[in-house]
Amino acid sequence: MLSKEKKKRAIDIFEEAFERLKKGRPLNLPSDTPVSLSNVAKEAGKTPSALRSDRYPELLQRIKAYMASEREKSKLGQSASVKSRNRTARQRLADCKKQRDRLLSICHSQQELIDELRDQINLLSDGDVAKF
Repeated sequence: MLSKEKKKRAIDIFEEAFERLKKGRPLNLPSDTPVSLSNVAKEAGKTPSALRSDRYPELLQRIKAYMASEREKSKLGQSASVKSRNRTARQRLADCKKQRDRLLSICHSQQELIDELRDQINLLSDGDVAKF
């Protein structure tokens, strides 16, 4: 009977450690520690080999399921991040194209002004001075 009580207490300790890690509030590990079988055991103050599949199969399944769901969330987050970076790159490209077009327009206007001023210089050098 004492053995069952010890197992009950041990599983409770592992369960509490698992919950603390899920919430990001571990007591024995840094707060950014990811959930893993080894980290749950360490958070519980036990060696990683203490969290065995023959003793706690249901807990191990829940931990593994949680880890898989977190990996999936991470992958989705990474895709969103990549899309965001691509969108940002597309926006930057569009902004660069607008800036290029605006600068080309300014250059074209300036070239027209230069041509007009050269024409006036040529007229003045020929002696054709117009009185205003």
